[in-house]
Amino acid sequence: MLTEQNYKVFNSILDNDFYKFTMQCAVVKLFPHTKAKYKFINRGEHKFPPHFDKALRTAIDNMALLKLTKEEKQFLIENCQYLNPAYIDFLEGYRYDPSEVTISQAGEDLEVYISGYWYRTILWEVPLLALISELFYKLTDQKGWSEEQIVQKTLDKIKLYNELGVTFAEFGTRRRHSYRTHREVTRTLSSYKGKSFSGSSNVHMAMLYNVKPIGTHAHEWFMFHAAEFGFKMANAMSLEHWVDVYRGDLGVALSDTYTTDVFFKQFDTKFAKLFDGVRHDSGDPIEFAEKTIAHYKSHGINPLYKYIIFSDGLNPKKVEAITKACKGKIGLSFGIGTNLTNDVGLKPMNIVIKLTDVLTSDQEWLPTVKLSDEPNKHTGDPKMIALAKELLRIK
Repeated sequence: MLTEQNYKVFNSILDNDFYKFTMQCAVVKLFPHTKAKYKFINRGEHKFPPHFDKALRTAIDNMALLKLTKEEKQFLIENCQYLNPAYIDFLEGYRYDPSEVTISQAGEDLEVYISGYWYRTILWEVPLLALISELFYKLTDQKGWSEEQIVQKTLDKIKLYNELGVTFAEFGTRRRHSYRTHREVTRTLSSYKGKSFSGSSNVHMAMLYNVKPIGTHAHEWFMFHAAEFGFKMANAMSLEHWVDVYRGDLGVALSDTYTTDVFFKQFDTKFAKLFDGVRHDSGDPIEFAEKTIAHYKSHGINPLYKYIIFSDGLNPKKVEAITKACKGKIGLSFGIGTNLTNDVGLKPMNIVIKLTDVLTSDQEWLPTVKLSDEPNKHTGDPKMIALAKELLRIK
C-alpha cells in the first residue's frame, strides 16, 4: 500500500503541457465568462484496482498546494515573452481547486469529470492523465525496465533521429510511466541532444533541463469555437482569435479537429502565410503531408518555407518512414510522446480527457465534438457528431 506521501506526484505547477498555458492565457483574455465540462475516456478499457479512486482523490487534493515560484515566474518572463505580464501575474495567484474534479469508481471502472470556469479547468487535463497513469502502474504493482535500460533505449532513439537529420520534441507528459521516468528521459535527451532534440512540451522539464518549451493549442480550442460560433466557422474563428492574442507568435495550427479537408478550406492564403506550419495528429501522415504540400503550392507558397509537426503515436519506425517520404519536400518536425516517456517494457495506457460541454455566451450548455481524420477517434454526443458531419459535408 502506498503512503500518502507517495500520492504527491506533482512538485511544480509548471509540470504540464505548454499549450495548456498558452490556451489559458488566450481564454483569460477573450473568454473569461465561459464554463466548461470535461470527461475521462478509458479508450484502452483498463481495469482499475480497488480503491484507485481514493488514491487519485488524495493526489488531486495535494495539487491544491502547488503555486508558481519566483524562479518559475522568471523562467516564463525570460523564455515566453508572448505570454503577457498580466497573465503571468494571474498564474502566480492561480491554485488548483480539487472541488472542480469529481471521481467515482464502480468495480474496475473509473469515472472522472471536471467542471468550472474554462480559464481555471483548462489546466486539469494533462496532470490528471499523468496522475492516473502513474498511480495505475504503482497500484497494480507493474515493474518496468531498470533506469539503465530506459536511458539506453532513449539514447538509441536519439542517435537514430540524429542520423536521420530530423528535429523532434518530447511530448510525453499525459501518458508517462512516472514523473521519475519522464525526468530521466528528458535529462538523457538534453544531455545527448545533437542537432535533433529541440525541446519539451512540459514546461517544468524544459526549465529543469534548459530546453525550449514547445506547444501552441489543442483540439479543445477549436471544439469551443464550434460550440460558440458554429461548425462551419470553427476553424477560421479559432485561427483569427489565436492571431488576435499572439500576433504571429506560436504559429503552428492544429488541422484535424473537424478533418483536414475541412480545415484546408478555411486555411486560406492569409492563414497559410501567417502561420509557420501545421500539426498532424490523426490519419495517414504521408497522405496528410501530400495534401499539405499541395495546399501550400495552390496558394503560391513554397512548402520548404513551412513545416509539419507530426505528433500521432510516433515511434522510430514511423519517424523514419515519414522522413523518407517527405524530406526535401516540406519542413519536418516531430512531437514524440508515449514512445519516449512510457517505453519501459509495459503496455502504455490508452486514456484521454476530452472537453464535452461549454456554456456559451447565450448561457446555454452545448455539447462539443471532435471529428478527426480517423473515424474511430470521433468524440462527443452522437447527435451533434451527426449534425457536424451533415453541416460540414463529411461522409
